[in-house]
Amino acid sequence: MSNKLQNLSEKLQEVLSSKIQTIVTDCNEITIEVAADDLVSVATSLRDHDDLAFEQLIDLCGVDYIAYGKTEWSTDSSSNTGFSRGVEGGDTGRLRFGDELNTDANDKPRFASVIHLISYKHNHRLRLRSFAKDNEFPVVPSVIEIWNSANWYERESFDLFGIVYENHPDLRRILTDYGFVGHPFRKDFPLIGNVEMRYDPEQERVIYESVSIEPRVLVPRVIRDDNRYLSAEDEQNQEGAADA
Repeated sequence: MSNKLQNLSEKLQEVLSSKIQTIVTDCNEITIEVAADDLVSVATSLRDHDDLAFEQLIDLCGVDYIAYGKTEWSTDSSSNTGFSRGVEGGDTGRLRFGDELNTDANDKPRFASVIHLISYKHNHRLRLRSFAKDNEFPVVPSVIEIWNSANWYERESFDLFGIVYENHPDLRRILTDYGFVGHPFRKDFPLIGNVEMRYDPEQERVIYESVSIEPRVLVPRVIRDDNRYLSAEDEQNQEGAADA
């Protein structure tokens, strides 16, 4: 860790003390985690304390940790018919409406709001993360009164992840359609969606219908005909044909 990051880490712990749940330095970046109840007071200190002076919020996003650390894209084995990738059809994103996601993370905090800050005064950057306490109805305080640039970022996080930002003055969807059902960046939201829309010439309007496409997992395959990819049985058959 550089002296600059070390000094920032020590100053954060000095100013915020027990409100910091965890502090991690990795890849020359510092991430602190605080409880949702402390988010507003911590954010205010980060902005107003002269030794920190994080005056600019440059990004805010939601994160769904329900399948954190798991992947369906395993490449431990391969054959002439393809790699062992994408074989778990019931994994995140591969579901249909109403399917249950197989996970053991139901008792762990699922949704987090992640804020990226910059201090122009001290030339520091910081990542601030706060988990919602309720996985079924995630709520995190809005920081719009501290950094006004959080406005549309929080609306985007609400739209895509369903995280409710308490005290946001205009929390509406910002990317999906007005009648959209669900939150498309949740790990249990089907990649194929829940409904599809099309223009009906008879009704002369756009209508919504149940999605008609099927979820499928694409497995990359490379099949070659040279000897490097022949099985022992194929080699014996070729040798027998040559002898005949």
